[in-house]
Amino acid sequence: MIDLSGKVALITGGTSGIGLGTAEVFARAGARLAILGHSPDHLQRSGVQLRRLGASVLELQGDISKADEVQKAVDRIAQEWGRLDIVFANAGINGVWAPLQELKPEEWDRTIQVNLTGTYLTIRAALPLLKQQGGSVIITSSVNGTRMFSNTGCTAYACSKAGQVAMAKMLALELAQHKIRVNVVCPGWIESDIDEATDKRDLDKVSPAVEFPEGTVPLTHGAPGSPEQVGHVVLFLASELSSHVTGSEIWVDGAQSLLQG
Repeated sequence: MIDLSGKVALITGGTSGIGLGTAEVFARAGARLAILGHSPDHLQRSGVQLRRLGASVLELQGDISKADEVQKAVDRIAQEWGRLDIVFANAGINGVWAPLQELKPEEWDRTIQVNLTGTYLTIRAALPLLKQQGGSVIITSSVNGTRMFSNTGCTAYACSKAGQVAMAKMLALELAQHKIRVNVVCPGWIESDIDEATDKRDLDKVSPAVEFPEGTVPLTHGAPGSPEQVGHVVLFLASELSSHVTGSEIWVDGAQSLLQG
């Protein structure tokens, strides 16, 4: 069993979906958890849930697309625990999925600002603490924009996710001298509520059909993966078991992207 005792982990988007599922995996491994989210109610509920697993939890309210709010969150970690070993830059949005001519500039900007700039702001704010002893950064990208391009209409989202992979590879080299590893998980269809917040418009005009006898996820005969399944991969990347792994992507999708790519 992987042991994260003594480690401090920051998880953005830590109150639902992959973020919360990973927080639960980390809690069972003994990590101290700083979870960042928008909603005070969701933060409180998630904190209670994680403390039931025995974790020490710091609940941080903030928007990753705003530099001052991210910095304030990291400053709280420094004040509370004085160190940071793991950053799971997971928070993001699906944004608007629409044909390019119908995608408004402000909709494009919002998706890039949250997903790509928010990842940059998170890692940048965390670096002074990470550099003290080294650590691991894991970024949640996606099958979209990395190995799958058949979800026509999700151009802004896919570009933000491709950008995260490029960022990880650049930073893996830049930060290696500080013993900081940077890797990426690329989930496919995972049980979460993010799709409910996706604004999809007129995609029937541009979407190609993809058919497979057992559904879109071959490994599970069409069923989605769970947040915990992603969390276990993140746990590996956060631990010393992956001490020689950096600048890498791992697809967690049950072969979905190979089918739909």
